[in-house]
Amino acid sequence: MTSYRSLFRTPEFTPLFLGSAAQTAAGTVGGLALGTLVYRATGSPLLSAVSMFGPSLAQVLGATVLLSGADRLPPRTALTAIALVFTAGTALQALPGLPVGAVFAVLLAMGLVASLGGGVRWGLLNEILAKDGYLSGRSVFNMMSGLTQIAGFATGGALLAALSPRVCLLLSAALYLTAGLVLRLGLSARPPRSAGRPSASATWRANSALWSDRSRRLTYLGLWLPNGMVVGCESLYVSYAPHAAGTLFACGALGMFAGDVTVGRLLPPGVRRRLATPLLLLLAVPYLAFAAHPPLPLAALCVTLASVGFGASLVQQERLMDLTPGELAGQALGLHSSGMLTMQGVSAAAAGAVAQLTTPAAGMALMAAGSVAVTLVLAAAARRTPRPLITPAPAAMEGSARSR
Repeated sequence: MTSYRSLFRTPEFTPLFLGSAAQTAAGTVGGLALGTLVYRATGSPLLSAVSMFGPSLAQVLGATVLLSGADRLPPRTALTAIALVFTAGTALQALPGLPVGAVFAVLLAMGLVASLGGGVRWGLLNEILAKDGYLSGRSVFNMMSGLTQIAGFATGGALLAALSPRVCLLLSAALYLTAGLVLRLGLSARPPRSAGRPSASATWRANSALWSDRSRRLTYLGLWLPNGMVVGCESLYVSYAPHAAGTLFACGALGMFAGDVTVGRLLPPGVRRRLATPLLLLLAVPYLAFAAHPPLPLAALCVTLASVGFGASLVQQERLMDLTPGELAGQALGLHSSGMLTMQGVSAAAAGAVAQLTTPAAGMALMAAGSVAVTLVLAAAARRTPRPLITPAPAAMEGSARSR
């Protein structure tokens, strides 16, 4: 496995890493600020949850019409443009007197643009690193995300105690702008991985090819559904503990960091490949304790332990890359990212609706039970599925593939 030190000696890895870290920090501080702003304005757990994770709902539309751009746009240009759109959108949300409906309209637009981000970023990472370096690279990015979220949620909670949510949103916009500058100045001008213009038809053809294989379908569902339902639990932190939501988010990020270090660096490949289902169960089971409405210290312990299970995504992504032709790597990773974020948005809305009718604790326990059930069903289906050979891209796309 490629060492972490050698990753940072790889050209372009460091600016991609730093730009992504700045975007993660911006999303962390801005999301907590926006969720708090909406909750204070409306008192609604549903609207608060959707404000934090709702942009993910727009990912499903982007995944069906825009995702071919993940392989057909110059990576540096696309990543810089996405960061600048988020800068403008976050600053707009900070305007005093902006109606809640307008806030959600901006979130929808940002979600559509973001649907390209995962595919472009992870496709570029796959291109920058050698074949055996992708898992290590994603592990480092996931650990960065965990550490940044720990710092971001802790800092965001402190900032919200001292400043208004709108000021925190402006700080988030400044971080997005920083990310855009780092990406623009640090990445080289690479050509797209595939020729041709991004289009809805190209997106549909490639998505159909990726979805046509049963093993890839099950891998995608495993990446989307259990994870999404647990993020539905996370979306209720603000309404469960309004004055300590930052603490719960930071504990979740700490657990995610521990899981990524363990899976990405400490476990040998033979062991790692067998742990997807156990880790997904770990991701959900501790949240069942929220049915008893545990006090904050016990809730923080459950959140930390559960979040170790997010390490399952590394195992699943490694399998997805094993099953995917190289010329579709960007769109395959983009479909994973968009589908995962879409399910997170759907689950946040569902969890918020349950909490609106019952309690946040009941909503968290119900989403966790659903995650456990889905994990067990998918594990049973995977055992009945033979591992296929990688198939080439369909003829309609072979002519446009660019050699790498």
